[in-house]
Amino acid sequence: MPLEDKLKIAIGADHAGFEYKEILKDFLSNYEVKDFGTHTAESVDYPDFAHPVASAVESGEFDFGILVCGSANGVAITANKHQKIRAAICWENELAALCRQHNNANIICIPARFVSTDAAKAMTTTFLTTAFEGGRHQNRVNKISC
Repeated sequence: MPLEDKLKIAIGADHAGFEYKEILKDFLSNYEVKDFGTHTAESVDYPDFAHPVASAVESGEFDFGILVCGSANGVAITANKHQKIRAAICWENELAALCRQHNNANIICIPARFVSTDAAKAMTTTFLTTAFEGGRHQNRVNKISC
């Protein structure tokens, strides 16, 4: 899927991901991006931001989501509680491509404590511009929901 001007992206982070979220928002300034918080680096609870991002993507209001926290585990676990969400933790560019190609992931989860901001930007671009391959992968994706 090409990165289009009309692409709608929901973004959120906890305190550990706040700085990266702000950087990614600026990086994606040519696209429609809604910031679901947090809005400071003060300590917060990651589910308070992961659930709204996941709900926005799950409802179809947004095409993709981006979640950032220290390890990406908390936001991924939280987002994946939503039936129509496939949130993938990525720490290198190839994973960002594969989670789209093979899993049709709709939320990328970035571990701010383990990747550079340049890597986060590259993974975000790859995630948003890589198409789902379908075919044999569609059968597998169809089996994910409970």
